[in-house]
Amino acid sequence: MSSQPTTFPRIATQDEWERAREALLAKEKAATRAQDALAAERRRLPMVPVEGDYRFTGPEGEVSLLDLFQGRRQLIVYCAMLEPGATPCQGCSMVMDNIGDNLVHVRARDTTFVFTSPAPQAEIRALQTRMGWDAPWYTDHDRRFADAFGAGTCFALNVFIRDDDQRLYRTYFTNNRGVELFDTNFRLLDLTPYGRQETWEDSPEGWPQTAPYEWWRMHDEY
Repeated sequence: MSSQPTTFPRIATQDEWERAREALLAKEKAATRAQDALAAERRRLPMVPVEGDYRFTGPEGEVSLLDLFQGRRQLIVYCAMLEPGATPCQGCSMVMDNIGDNLVHVRARDTTFVFTSPAPQAEIRALQTRMGWDAPWYTDHDRRFADAFGAGTCFALNVFIRDDDQRLYRTYFTNNRGVELFDTNFRLLDLTPYGRQETWEDSPEGWPQTAPYEWWRMHDEY
């Protein structure tokens, strides 16, 4: 149960609110156009050949990086933080919570999305069953893939494409806050007066805030 807030936004007339909203809308539209421009620039990034043979274990047994494409042209790989025997990462779990049925639409555009982690398949399947997740999730033994593609012991996202001769290329990489594009929960909270209620945010004096990560939970632990 949340505590009763002691601070609220300033009260305004309807006309005053409309003027403030229109001013903010102009900035929102500019930000949307800037995001579109970034996406266009991202589409024009060069690509680099994938060197080496990366093997994973999935429900169907041992598979290659090419197999992860599942016959599609493009592949998005999220390296998640789940070590053998470790407690799941709440942040990566938020990402998985937000994937849902979105993969149906992603696959319709010739693109496959998968998770990888060092944890064995038995632990991965147990967590998927507990949390109700069904996105493809593969074991990256000893984090060989994660180490080679920028995740290390943390999390990261990579994008690949294959040509007609089954040669693979890396086209994009991001980590840290770059993966917030998955987190609908943050997008929704950003629309509210109190925001995410984390101490790093620029909020008016007196707004409720706690340190990042402290409030995050697995969705069955709230």
